[in-house]
This record gives sequence, structure tokens and C-alpha cells, in this order.
Amino acid sequence: MPSEYFTFKRFRIHHDRSSMKVGTDGVLLGAWADVARASRILDVGCGCGLIAIMAAQRSAAHVTGVEIDAPSAAQAAANAAASPFAGRIGIVCTDVRTFCPDERFDCILSNPPFFDESLLPPDPVRASARHTSALSFAALVEAACRLMAPRATLQVIVPATARTAFLTEASARGLWLVRRTDVVTVPGKAPKRTLLHLSSGRPDEAPAVDELPLCGRDGRRSPEYDRLTHDFYL
Repeated sequence: MPSEYFTFKRFRIHHDRSSMKVGTDGVLLGAWADVARASRILDVGCGCGLIAIMAAQRSAAHVTGVEIDAPSAAQAAANAAASPFAGRIGIVCTDVRTFCPDERFDCILSNPPFFDESLLPPDPVRASARHTSALSFAALVEAACRLMAPRATLQVIVPATARTAFLTEASARGLWLVRRTDVVTVPGKAPKRTLLHLSSGRPDEAPAVDELPLCGRDGRRSPEYDRLTHDFYL
């Protein structure tokens, strides 16, 4: 992959000036999230704009990306403008904790910053993008609840080790788990990431729980991952 950009089937993402590069986490959330019926989508911490553009491809919604890092926001705006969905994507350079839009959102997405069982990376911009000191789970959930329309959804990807902590914060704010997908590298391994779909309204059924392997035992991309990302990966 060229270091400056990543090419998908219907758009290209330049990420050389962004604190959040194209990565598996973002692709997973962008392809997995339930956005088909959404009319107003918010991507919190949009980085280079990947998830926002994926959400626009998979829906008819207007998508807003919020990003606190100015170079990242500028690159996200350029990526969105160059995409086939430019008319439905807006990027705002601001802190989501003080973001005050005119309307609320019925779907909020985020690949939030988190501890990844390592020390802070040496690049302070990268550190801010990936570490919970920049935006804690509690702050993210609080902001999402403030920006949600009635019966809206919050959909995120977090480390599997942080799943309980995130769900505790969400539950305390009145959010209900609708669906959970544990992401494993290969079948039989412990999950590395967890995809969570939460609702501001109590669901009628028990949460759906499943597992997504990224690779088969032969080392190739799994059929499940292939199906999920078919509309994006070349």
C-alpha cells in the first residue's frame, strides 16, 4: 500500500497528513455498522474521513465528521470532496465535547481513542488520536447522548479488553446493547476487538452476539471478512 493513500472500490483515502491512518479497525466499523435507515450520521473523531465516507456509501444519509486535529480534518474534508458522496458529507474541525449542531443525529459512529496495551507512541499527534487521555470513553458516551435523537444508535469498535468498561459507561447513560461482534484474528483465538451497537431506546430482543474471524487457518482473508468488506476492498 502506498504510504500516502489507500484505494477502495469507489473512493480513495489520502492519509499522509492525518493522525488516524486507514486501518482494519476503521474498515471494520464502516462496513459493519447498521446505517441503512439512518438520515443523519455523526462520525466522532473522523481522522482521514474513512468511516464517514464508508457510511455515506452505505446509506442515503447526510454524514458529519467531527475531528479535533486540524490537519486531519482538512484531509478528511479533501477526501470527502473527492468522493462520489461529496454532497452528503461535511467535516467540522472541533471538539465533540463542545460541538453544538442545529439538529441531533440518529446514528453516531466512532473508532475512539484507546489504550492498546502499550506506552504512548512517540508522535504526540498520533498519541492524542489513539489514547484515551484525549477523549475518555465516559466523555465520548456523554457527548453521544447529548447529540442523539430519540432512539438513536451509538456504534463503536473498542479493544476486547475494554468492552466491559465501555458497556459500563454506556449503561450508566441509559444506552442498551443491541448487537456485539467479537473480532478474532483466526478462529479459536481470543478476541482482539469488539464491535458494539447500542441504542438509546430499549430493544425488544436480547442482544445478538457473534464472532468475526479476520483470517482462516490458511492465513488468507476469511470468507466472513470478505463478505463484510466486499463493497470496499479491491
